[in-house]
Amino acid sequence: QVRLVESGGGLVQAGGSLRLSCVGSGSIFRIYDMGWYRQAPGKQRELVATISSDGITSHLDSVKGRFTISRDNAKKLVYLQMNSLKPEDTGVYYCNADIVTNQFVRNDYWGQGTQVTVSS
Repeated sequence: QVRLVESGGGLVQAGGSLRLSCVGSGSIFRIYDMGWYRQAPGKQRELVATISSDGITSHLDSVKGRFTISRDNAKKLVYLQMNSLKPEDTGVYYCNADIVTNQFVRNDYWGQGTQVTVSS
């Protein structure tokens, strides 16, 4: 059984910061790409940032310069540092990872989501 668990969401004023964390647990042999998605009310889920296993990153244009994705491979963690938050960053943030299990089965996994609310 593989699990991804996010933490760090909350309510913050515009201009503030939050740091999201996501940890993998269970029968994990290897983790390839990890990423953060978000879904605002009434909108489709969108990709915010990704990071490869060797640290290559990509960020959504609207968050470049404000958000930074990073990871700790030994601890099976991925982070999203969010600075200069705007009300339009509000949504549920989901962690995603491309994982090979100890049974050598490769699948895409999702966390349960963490709410980020930015007030104006």
